[in-house]
Amino acid sequence: MIAVAAIILAVLVALAVPVAAALGILAVALSELYAFFPLLPALGETLWSNSTEFVLVAVPMFILMGEILLRAGIAEDMYRGVDSWVNRVPGGLMHTNIASCTLFAATSGSSVATAATIGTISIPNMKRMNYGPSLYLGSIAAGGTLGILIPPSVNMILYGVLAEVSVTQLYLAALIPGVLLAVLFSVAIAVFCIVRPDLDGEHADADWSARFRGLRALAAPVLLFLVVVGSIYAGWATPTEAAALGVVASLILALSRRRLSWPDFLAALEGTMRTTSMVVLIVTAAFFLNFVMVSIGLTSAITSAMTGLDISPFMAMVIIVCVYLVLGCFMETLSLMVATTPIVTPIVASFGYDLVWFGVVFMILIEAALITPPIGVNLFVVQSVRGGAPGPIRQVMLGSLPFLIMMVAMVFILIAVPGLATWLPRIAM
Repeated sequence: MIAVAAIILAVLVALAVPVAAALGILAVALSELYAFFPLLPALGETLWSNSTEFVLVAVPMFILMGEILLRAGIAEDMYRGVDSWVNRVPGGLMHTNIASCTLFAATSGSSVATAATIGTISIPNMKRMNYGPSLYLGSIAAGGTLGILIPPSVNMILYGVLAEVSVTQLYLAALIPGVLLAVLFSVAIAVFCIVRPDLDGEHADADWSARFRGLRALAAPVLLFLVVVGSIYAGWATPTEAAALGVVASLILALSRRRLSWPDFLAALEGTMRTTSMVVLIVTAAFFLNFVMVSIGLTSAITSAMTGLDISPFMAMVIIVCVYLVLGCFMETLSLMVATTPIVTPIVASFGYDLVWFGVVFMILIEAALITPPIGVNLFVVQSVRGGAPGPIRQVMLGSLPFLIMMVAMVFILIAVPGLATWLPRIAM
């Protein structure tokens, strides 16, 4: 069963079948081959019962919030405000890229939106300030991945639903590792620019008055973070309610700046509908696939196969990490997460690991898939927004390699010090 399922999924992915359709076809094929009784009649009930999960309402809310911020120009103001504070550090604007991605990730919940937004703003400065293109572009691609780790994160909501763990605890668990990973990115940039000064560029001077003016531009993302994530941490709102508050707050900010026209708002709604439809279709197909796998015993067979290897929990986690790094080279991140979560979480739990802690590790592995060639989505996003700074995509791939190493290092730091992810949820409980 394991081999047949892997072969069918590999063929469908190789044929570029849309993810939702691939998961549905795989579910039907496994049902017809191995089920003792018809499973297809349960499709309607399975899809309806799972798609009405209240927490899933947060998905379109967070997507809409990011769309509004993007079209209102708030991200551009934020970028200039961050730059006035960090541009003197070796690496200059590359630190601005990481810090801006971190702040924007704390409001958008999407890696692709983060990379596209910051890339559009930042890349015109690359040539003007004489930065080495590879590391500069890599900092944008890698910084964008923080969108699915730093709360609020759409992917964490989906993981919480699929793994049946608290989204609030996931958000608490991801905060410290997310900030630490951003710091590791900046450390890598500083080290490379000290060793290879040719990768660094010119540093614009900014006096203290400009820096304090820049703080006003940072007020919007900080306010949104406090409204959304702060209300969750304080226990005042569920993730779904906090997402609705975030949409209202982002609308107020955009309208107060008079930078959101009616056509822009309609475009934001349309973009939200398109993205949400894609995400929900994939998730519902994954729910049916999970139902089929449990019914035919595939999930328990995979768990038994792993536990029967007679290996330590650490070695099991190393194998899981290696498998995801390989899969990330060939599968798109959302499909990788949705298709494998129901399979891997029972294995992780059987080895005694906490599923909230693993959710953070999982997000970092999914982040790595975003910048792993040949399928890394953020690599193509950054390449597509290069505009006036054309060049081969090989530059983006090479520039992302140091950050990929930092992600792997962060995974093993979490394995060695799990308290980095479990401390905040434990304190909150």
